[in-house]
Amino acid sequence: MKATLVSLMGLGLVLGSCKSEPIEITAEELHASMDQLTEVMVHDIFSPPVASRVYAYPTIAAYEIMALNNPGYRPLAGQLTDLGSIPVPEEGKAINYPLAALVAHMDLGRRLIFSEDRFTVFRDSLYGVWESKNRGEFEAARDYGLQVADFIAAWMKEDQYNQTRTMSKFTVDTDDPSRWQPTPPAYMEGIEPHWNKIRPFVIDSAAQFRPTPPPPFSMEEGSDFYRELKEVYDISNEITAKGDASEEIAIAQFWDCNPYVSVTRGHLMFATKKISPGAHWMGITKIACRKTGSGFDDALYAYAKTSISIADAFISCWDEKYRSNLIRPETLINQYIDDNWKPVLQTPPFPEYTSGHSVVSGAAAVALTDVFGDGFAFDDDTELKYGLPVRSFTSFNQAADEAAISRMYGGIHYRAAVEVGVKQGRELGRFVLGELQMKEPGALVQKGS
Repeated sequence: MKATLVSLMGLGLVLGSCKSEPIEITAEELHASMDQLTEVMVHDIFSPPVASRVYAYPTIAAYEIMALNNPGYRPLAGQLTDLGSIPVPEEGKAINYPLAALVAHMDLGRRLIFSEDRFTVFRDSLYGVWESKNRGEFEAARDYGLQVADFIAAWMKEDQYNQTRTMSKFTVDTDDPSRWQPTPPAYMEGIEPHWNKIRPFVIDSAAQFRPTPPPPFSMEEGSDFYRELKEVYDISNEITAKGDASEEIAIAQFWDCNPYVSVTRGHLMFATKKISPGAHWMGITKIACRKTGSGFDDALYAYAKTSISIADAFISCWDEKYRSNLIRPETLINQYIDDNWKPVLQTPPFPEYTSGHSVVSGAAAVALTDVFGDGFAFDDDTELKYGLPVRSFTSFNQAADEAAISRMYGGIHYRAAVEVGVKQGRELGRFVLGELQMKEPGALVQKGS
């Protein structure tokens, strides 16, 4: 009898040690999922417009699950183009909503990249931890998160992305001297010439924020266009003469964010991998969330609002790029002014007007200012892993202005593309804010969970 009692007590201790514990999901897991998505896209070399799509859909899926459970937030169903209400969990079934949201984020992210195995390893490592803590809670949340991911994937499938994969390549007009031509060293074809056919998230159409045209093309020295071309050349010579002391070069390099940089060594040409402009602003979003101690729900709200704004900004910008189809400064400077001149930054493979960095940064800054407030100072360490130092900003708008002018310092944009571009982005961003009602009035900010 005594032995049996001891055995039962031992069994109780074993069972007690296997007792399940609640699974807590914090903002850090969300940041890690976003970072993993970025790392895989850098590895796979995603174009800036496509990268913006990859950020938007997983974040929307996660946000919709969060908003279903948090009365402080409103679902995006009925607010984003053609998006219906997500499925709800079975009645009476307890769901860990942050966990389900993160599962949906990871699942859609994995579907949208090329190197799925890299993301799968990351996902499975988290799955293992959660399952070991509480299998029942994990499986219920996982199943629901995957159900919502399937729902968002079906909506995503109708955005014309797959159709644009089979459309014709961009045809270079060699007879018109004002039209874009491929640039050295790789002379790549124009990327994503049909991006304006992608279904927008909030804006009415790709052309809704069509900017004023660039200055009329003219190589006469007194013309507005020629003055802008000469300005690019003169600024480049001035700042390169300063060498390592040039603040303008430091700014240009910090905001380069060109996934297509090609390096030639001997007979070999290869790409150096960098983040896209959207990835840089996702990094800034993470910095702001951490500085404010934003919890999971509020961090997800910030990512969703910013990624949607960026995605629509790329659609708007690319619509103008392939309409105006303007030649890059490098081509004209080499033809007419100095055949040995090279820009500080490598020219990206698409038409010049308007500046993508300017449009996207303007839209992102408006979204982040709405979330975190004006005058939000932050230290941007996004580029540290790419060998560039931290830069500090007094506001998101200051960062956007610097990102915009960096393109002229880099020798890849004229002034009009920069100034009109950031205006285009801000106008689009303000429209998105006016259309999206994501937060209930008076909702409290969630901290540190």
